[in-house]
Amino acid sequence: MKILVCITKAPDTTTKIAFTDNDTKFNEAGVQWIINPYEEWYALVRALELKEAGLATAIHLITVGKSDTEPVIRKALALGGDEAIRIDGDSNDPYFIAAQIAEYARSQNYDLILTGKESIDYNSSNVGAMVSEMLDMPFIGHATKLDLSGNQVTVNREIEGGEETDTCPTPLVISCQKGMAEARIPNMRGIMAARTKPLQVVAPAALAELTSLVSYDMPPQKAGVKMIDVEQMDELVRLLHEEAKVI
Repeated sequence: MKILVCITKAPDTTTKIAFTDNDTKFNEAGVQWIINPYEEWYALVRALELKEAGLATAIHLITVGKSDTEPVIRKALALGGDEAIRIDGDSNDPYFIAAQIAEYARSQNYDLILTGKESIDYNSSNVGAMVSEMLDMPFIGHATKLDLSGNQVTVNREIEGGEETDTCPTPLVISCQKGMAEARIPNMRGIMAARTKPLQVVAPAALAELTSLVSYDMPPQKAGVKMIDVEQMDELVRLLHEEAKVI
């Protein structure tokens, strides 16, 4: 079984967010970039577990980005990916990204394509479903468990009020979230091996973007906290009726 894991470069969760050029660009100065956690901790690690169990033969990694994404994808190789593909494009448009991945994957005969449920910067949760549509493959989203038996995949996924179990033959696309696997840390052997693992750079296909970012807005600052003396219950009731807001 051949697995493709989609990798996204994302800002570290401790990054202080700022914008430039009249709030039209994310300020990348001093930003520490990481693998999007939903792809590193869940999609990639579950793929590695399947290979270690003898159920997968190859794990390929793919990202859409410029050369500054290579340290991130090298870390994914250090965790255990076999080889990587970087499509040399730069876009925040999920259609463009999905189309580039699908264009490459179309001729590679992957049995499973795994993505994170979303990226932690844009949270759009679009790419996995778009890739499946472009490749005419089934799609299962927000998976928390994945098991293989031959070419049959059993997936648990969260739904409102409970959990759903789906079965589907390969090939298919799955987006992964918390519960799929446990995070790993690359060891020194993996880090050294990643330096020589193949990282193929592919020119992007001539595809149009469907969306563009007009501007960014910071969320409003939280209002201050009002402290009410324990003896002033009437005042507390008044504030709850007149000023308190349910968010």
